[in-house]
Amino acid sequence: MHHVGFFICPNHRILDLAGPLGAFEEANILIKSGAYRLTVISESGGTVVGSSGVPIDTQLGLYTAFDTILFIGGEIGAFQDPGTIAAAKDLATRTVRVASVCTGAFLLAETGLLDGRRATTHWRLAPELQQRYPQIRVDADRIFISDHNVWTSAGISAGIDLALALIETDHGIAIARDVARELVVPYRRSGGQSQFSAMSQMEPESDRIRMALAFARDHLVEPLPIERLAEAARLSVRQFGRAFRSQTGETPARAVERLRVEAACARLQSGSEPIEQIAKSVGFSDPERMRRAFVKLHGHPPQAIRRAGRQDSTL
Repeated sequence: MHHVGFFICPNHRILDLAGPLGAFEEANILIKSGAYRLTVISESGGTVVGSSGVPIDTQLGLYTAFDTILFIGGEIGAFQDPGTIAAAKDLATRTVRVASVCTGAFLLAETGLLDGRRATTHWRLAPELQQRYPQIRVDADRIFISDHNVWTSAGISAGIDLALALIETDHGIAIARDVARELVVPYRRSGGQSQFSAMSQMEPESDRIRMALAFARDHLVEPLPIERLAEAARLSVRQFGRAFRSQTGETPARAVERLRVEAACARLQSGSEPIEQIAKSVGFSDPERMRRAFVKLHGHPPQAIRRAGRQDSTL
């Protein structure tokens, strides 16, 4: 039986724990013999209170053999405690497969296990993870990442996607798909799927600005100067430029570039079209312009997105 440990600290997020724990529990129900032994552990054992105020009974993880450890997200400050870091390092070095949910990546980073690896966390905290631990290759635009035996996931509900991927690795697609159906969640967001869309990130209040963004999304292959977007919004160019910047925090040109990069990402991950063809199909005048936009927004070129997508497809 595969033993999975869920390592929690004070002020952990309850959904970061409950999401993946529930997925493994459902796998046990579907696999009659019971595929997983599930244990919630902590540095000292006993009751640990999460950020919601709910107390969780835990066991002492030291000297226990685990096949997989999930480091559950929570308050980052708790991951700076020397005792917690030492316990996490001990567990990680004795475990075949190690994973983190949301800010649990900060604890993995403290152990040194993420050095030189690709990793992700909640999109809002990804810049801080990269700044604190420059030796990690942080990708904020991922649901989860597998780098050999070390897995990291994005925030909150992404822990379920991570658990489904681990279940698929252990027991195949059919079981993981059945677990997703029982949980009434999609099967499954690929690791490379964006944590959030460019449209939702900008979230303008004005219907007119939303109309312009929707128009841009539907006409990416065409030239989209500010005059055309202002016409779609039924505003003068001056009014449109001022309103767009105040409501989205970006210029119209930058927003169009972001939408084009997002559209290109989806095609890079899901197919084998030549990059030159993808660039043209989403409105970039040439592949080099698309490459520069990718590096500016994601920190790496389109080829890296494609390679990562291929790695995810092998999971």
